[in-house]
Amino acid sequence: MKRIVEIVPARPGWYARWRLAPDATRCYPVSLWALTEEADGTGREVIGVDCIGQWPGADDNEAGGEFVRYLFQTPDSGPPDDAEPLPGAGDLRTAGPRLQPVTAT
Repeated sequence: MKRIVEIVPARPGWYARWRLAPDATRCYPVSLWALTEEADGTGREVIGVDCIGQWPGADDNEAGGEFVRYLFQTPDSGPPDDAEPLPGAGDLRTAGPRLQPVTAT
């Protein structure tokens, strides 16, 4: 079983891409990064959790979705073409990411 060692907010511009069909993908902004490790302290891995709560290997991800990769686009270049508009956020293709960096205290 893995344990979470550290959690940090993701900077704007990071996306998780999921394959929904052979010719269809969808991207969601990454909300946070979690550093995980095996119970014995080995096998560290960084996992991104997207804004709808999905991460690679989770049991309750969107049905039929397969994680493809994380990608970064500078916030001023806008979101990827396959970015999913979030409820209440308008169209991400024109509005841009709504996530803001959080300063650690």
